[in-house]
Amino acid sequence: MELRQLEYFVAVAEEAGFTRAAERLHVAQPGVSAQIRQLERELGEPLFDRSGRVVRLTAVGEAVLPYARAALAAVSGMRMVADEFSGLLRGRVVMGAVSTPSVLDLPGMLAGFHERHPAVEISLVESDPGRLLDGVVAGRIDLALLGLGAPLPPGLEVRVVVDQELVAAVHPGHELAGAGPIEVAELKGLPLISMPPGTGLRTALEEMCARAGFAPHVTFEASEPYVLGQLAARGLGVAVLPESAVAASASELRVLTFTGPGLRGRMGLVWRGGGELSPAARAFVEHARRHLPDLGPDC
Repeated sequence: MELRQLEYFVAVAEEAGFTRAAERLHVAQPGVSAQIRQLERELGEPLFDRSGRVVRLTAVGEAVLPYARAALAAVSGMRMVADEFSGLLRGRVVMGAVSTPSVLDLPGMLAGFHERHPAVEISLVESDPGRLLDGVVAGRIDLALLGLGAPLPPGLEVRVVVDQELVAAVHPGHELAGAGPIEVAELKGLPLISMPPGTGLRTALEEMCARAGFAPHVTFEASEPYVLGQLAARGLGVAVLPESAVAASASELRVLTFTGPGLRGRMGLVWRGGGELSPAARAFVEHARRHLPDLGPDC
């Protein structure tokens, strides 16, 4: 029995097909089929039901799958421990982000880690906060950068990297343009411009409006905060955004602060706690925490 056979077996089981498994493994499909047949001969039992359009595990396949995964994980762990002793870090890390905020220089952070650990493969995926959190909890994503609003699932750790006051920005001809600090209640019924649902900024907007007794009427959404200001500068509504995001369109906007307790937008790095990260992922988290410090209103 070879490790390659176990790797192919797990891939076919997870992909529910030989062709998709071969694509994932970057090998020819006949080679995958041959290795699985050899493994079945060694075990004396069929591992897959090939009678339908979708390849399914047999009862024996279901029973041995956890052992195959454990064997592969053990070998991977042995290699990582040996690499740690030799000072060479290997492996793969996956980072998720709701967007790529330019103020945080995410490309620079990734490039710095690659330069320091060239043998570690880095992947970056963009998605909504809910899917990113699910990925972190499930172990598909090692580190996520997202807006903070609702409570995080248990077992996760967080480092806040952006914590800024939220302001309202309007076109100079808007009805609120001549006002001083405004109350949240004055936004009721007005067309608002905000980030998509599930983001930290949108959650903060919804919560502050709920405390004022109404639901926000959001007519335009954008995933980049500075775009919110550009939309407001075109007279399309009231943008609620972090103070630093106004700079790109400052000359075309009137910026209004809110009365009452400070309303803030926060972004953070989120990862699994409790020592569940691989050595490569632990190094990546520490690198990101050093490279992406807390950024306040003056960033």
